[in-house]
Amino acid sequence: MTALGSSVPPIGAHVQIKGGLAKGGLAYTDAVGARAVQVFVGNPRGWKPSAGDPAQDTAFTAGCAERGVPSFIHTPFLVNVGSPSEATVDQSVATIRHNLLRGAQLGVQGVVVHAGSAVGEDRYEAALGQLHERLLPLLEELPEGGPRLLVEPTAGGGRSLAATVEDLGPYLAALEHHPAVGVCFDTCHAWAAGHDFSVPGGMTATLDALVATVGAGRLGLVHANDSLDACGSTRDRHTTIGAGSIGAAPFAELLAHPEVAGVPVVVETPSEDDGHARDIALLCALRDGALLPA
Repeated sequence: MTALGSSVPPIGAHVQIKGGLAKGGLAYTDAVGARAVQVFVGNPRGWKPSAGDPAQDTAFTAGCAERGVPSFIHTPFLVNVGSPSEATVDQSVATIRHNLLRGAQLGVQGVVVHAGSAVGEDRYEAALGQLHERLLPLLEELPEGGPRLLVEPTAGGGRSLAATVEDLGPYLAALEHHPAVGVCFDTCHAWAAGHDFSVPGGMTATLDALVATVGAGRLGLVHANDSLDACGSTRDRHTTIGAGSIGAAPFAELLAHPEVAGVPVVVETPSEDDGHARDIALLCALRDGALLPA
């Protein structure tokens, strides 16, 4: 196996933290062989913020540093700054702020947020305006050296504000291409949104389009997930790497792309029966050329 260097994408998982961020999270990190981790720091399906446990926080930060493992936070799924509901927008901005502050405490590299949805008919421009009015001031408040906010395009359903990589153009323009904004690229979402990785060079073309749209260096994290559904389905259903409709070969293409050099990659695939450990091992083999993709 190739020695892990600065240009080699570290591969890990969204880790389980039962028992505590450090006690459970670091044990799971070691058990599955993760070299990058993503966590929730509160209820992923609720609004209530969690202050965390100072002892667990300190141990988690130290443990990630000792292991040389980059870490990330994923915001709750309810967040949607493009919503027509003022209450939802208020809660979303507050939640993003809280997660960015928690990220700074924990020393994470990035905080992932779903791009969100305009929800109603003919609200796209209004929703982008809300990003400018509500999210941009928050970004301006951030101290230097903190985590980047990583926008994750969604699978394309429900009047998404960004599904294809090209959709990120107007999204980032609404945020004035703020330097604290990066991108989280999810393979299942991109496939569901219509990016066809089944053709030779399909993944490379998608990543080339990403760079052309947002510029080099904006990619901060990759979610490596296979899909249970067909390309263009707009359905977000993850499955084991190589067991879904994407297949293993496009992931080798992904890991060889220049824009992914050094960028952490995490799986959000089924974890049962050592699923994360097997997916991490497969991706490492594809990355290192130890396994030729079928």
